Amino acid sequence: MLAAMREDIQSVFARDPAARHTFEVLTCYPGLHALWLHRLAHALWRWHWKWLARAVSNFARWLTGIEIHPGAKIGRRFFIDHGMGVVIGETAEIGDDVTLYQGVTLGGTSWDKGKRHPTLEAGVVVGAGAKVLGPFSVGAGARIGSNAVVTRAVPAGATVVGIPGRIIPKANTNEEQTRKAMQQAIADKFGFDAYGLSQDMPDPVARAIGGLLEHLQAVDDRLEGMCTALKALGSDYCAKELPEICCEGFKTDQDKSEKA
Repeated sequence: MLAAMREDIQSVFARDPAARHTFEVLTCYPGLHALWLHRLAHALWRWHWKWLARAVSNFARWLTGIEIHPGAKIGRRFFIDHGMGVVIGETAEIGDDVTLYQGVTLGGTSWDKGKRHPTLEAGVVVGAGAKVLGPFSVGAGARIGSNAVVTRAVPAGATVVGIPGRIIPKANTNEEQTRKAMQQAIADKFGFDAYGLSQDMPDPVARAIGGLLEHLQAVDDRLEGMCTALKALGSDYCAKELPEICCEGFKTDQDKSEKA
């Protein structure tokens, strides 16, 4: 038991750079207190001391703001960061090295008896405010984005974002990297800088704008080709220059100072 507690403390240091020393972790980390009280409640639950187990669970909820049903099964090195508002249902199963952030719900979608809560395999990370609802599995090493609502199985290593949860495809191929470089070039042309924040950021708004910019560039190229063909036929229809797009709203303070 003491070895398991030491392992829990070390998992806090491994996943929270704000942790400074052992005494601080022992006294100021509600996720750790909730986990240890859950282990006591779960043991009472397995010994069929159901009311006492629920009483311990309710005390842990009052003390930490984290509600874990005593029937839930939790593996080693489980870490709840911040923790307030976390809810874990009765038939939830959590593997080793799983991390949850504040406001996460591992809930059910029916009132039927039996398995009705999710299973998180080893190494899963669930972002703040996410809801994982239903009797399915989230594969090892998967990532659930903040405020996502997940209601179906997630394969190992996948990243899920949005409402409802959508799996973000991995971008490891040369074709995808070339496409990103082209998107960045188009974005630079129009002054749109969302791609500069993070090339791997699964931002659906930025992706949508990127798609629009790609389409705009393709239309522009097609018009240039048509104008070239018309000029070859002796027409001056495309002789006029297109008006510049006003990008003042996208310019940063640094861009304005450089221009000055």
